[in-house]
Amino acid sequence: MIRLTAQQITLDAAEGDQPSRSITGLAVPWDTVATLSGGEQVKFLKGSLPEDGPAPKLLEYHDDTRVIGVVTERVSTDEGMMFTAKLARTRAADDSLELLAMGALDSVSVGAVPTKFKRTAGGVLEVSEARWLELSVVTVPAYADAQVYSVAASAEEAEANEPQQEEPNPTQDSEEENMEAQPTPVEAAVATTPIYATAVKREAKLPTTVEYLAAAIAGGDAWHRMSEALKAAAPDVTTADTVGALPQIIVGPTYNNLRGLRPVVDAIQPKSMPQSGKIFIRPSVTTHTSMAVQSAENAALQAGTFVVTSNQVTKSTYGGYVNISEQDLDWTDPAILSLILDDLGRIYAVTTDNVAADNLLAGCSQSAVLTDPTSPSEWISDIYDAASTILNNSLGNLPTHLFLSPNMFAALGKLVDTTGRPLLAPTMPMNAFGSQVPGGANGVGQAFGLSVIVDRNFAADTVIVGDPSGFEIFEQQKGAISLDNPSTLSRTLAWRGTFATLMIDATKFVKLT
Repeated sequence: MIRLTAQQITLDAAEGDQPSRSITGLAVPWDTVATLSGGEQVKFLKGSLPEDGPAPKLLEYHDDTRVIGVVTERVSTDEGMMFTAKLARTRAADDSLELLAMGALDSVSVGAVPTKFKRTAGGVLEVSEARWLELSVVTVPAYADAQVYSVAASAEEAEANEPQQEEPNPTQDSEEENMEAQPTPVEAAVATTPIYATAVKREAKLPTTVEYLAAAIAGGDAWHRMSEALKAAAPDVTTADTVGALPQIIVGPTYNNLRGLRPVVDAIQPKSMPQSGKIFIRPSVTTHTSMAVQSAENAALQAGTFVVTSNQVTKSTYGGYVNISEQDLDWTDPAILSLILDDLGRIYAVTTDNVAADNLLAGCSQSAVLTDPTSPSEWISDIYDAASTILNNSLGNLPTHLFLSPNMFAALGKLVDTTGRPLLAPTMPMNAFGSQVPGGANGVGQAFGLSVIVDRNFAADTVIVGDPSGFEIFEQQKGAISLDNPSTLSRTLAWRGTFATLMIDATKFVKLT
């Protein structure tokens, strides 16, 4: 039975049914903050360690290769978790029992994996439930109260530990020193990995040549302990020590998050740019011929006229360049040249699309007011009104596209009916006025029978109902041009193109403001 005795270790001789080769003490005090050797602060709450389940192993210094027994009894008291552990009949356990009996080993430390825990504002890890893996005998515990209170040996062992015992064998002393030189594991820095409640780490020393040869000749346990000592004492080698041997691997292709998309340009479909001239003419009919019923036989027919306007289009050149050193061209991998060409092409696409989006919005002369973008009924009403306006003013044309800025695209996609169902459901619509999805390249679906085009280059709150044939884009993509600079051992790389837009028929568009 576990009993709480004085703090000073007592050695009891076991006779008859009394327990032998066992130790009793306090494994961990409850609700006490301890600072582990790694700087972690931990507090075990009352009842956080189990009294039943698999028996924790009894180790030396949290070294799972140095098992010396098993915990046989666990009792949770108001002060903490009390324990009784039985030592095995092995040479290592004999050595530990002798050290325990003489008080050289007088403390214990738990090894546990937290399963329920929280971290306080002060950084303390409060463990409310843990899996108790092992209990180790140590010299310096993290919890000062985690002490061995009594050691029970057999009658023979108790007599053997009396002060008048003969001088220890020098070989035994050497082995005990080597055993005590073993290091304790470093405490875990995060929860869910084992916590070892030891206050300090023990330093391990490399064995001398004589000690190594003696252990190799002896074999058995001596050689096993020597192997473990070599593992523990070997210096750590980390990547900080081998910087010169670490290759720098570049995993390609190079990531570039800028997408060279042109939603407006692709929806309009650019026309070829004339080669010559800074300005060219794009004709359009502004006055049409007339028709009427003949008033009488041989009477004159309806007189009419036909007017063609010459719309002037001015070319503009868009481009950019960079200077690349010859060294950068020769030494980079992946080659910097291909990366820059790819980026120049993307930037050109975004720049010209921004011009097209701005000019399309600026060229819309017909407008209506969209008061509440969250109202499905108003969207329906305004779009039908816009379609009616286009039909009348453009002499019979109907809109085919709905151009949106990102925020209005989001507002449209969020529309729901009176029962909360999406008005533009992307799959299996039952009440939909179309189908819209929140992702895609250019067109992202249909709304009210119109192709939805969303473009981040539109100003916020942009909604345009229209027929793309009323807006024209002319382009000549000339791509890259390269020029070597011998005086500086560099190369100038440029990307350019000629681009122009024309609102040839504003009656085909209505913007909702």
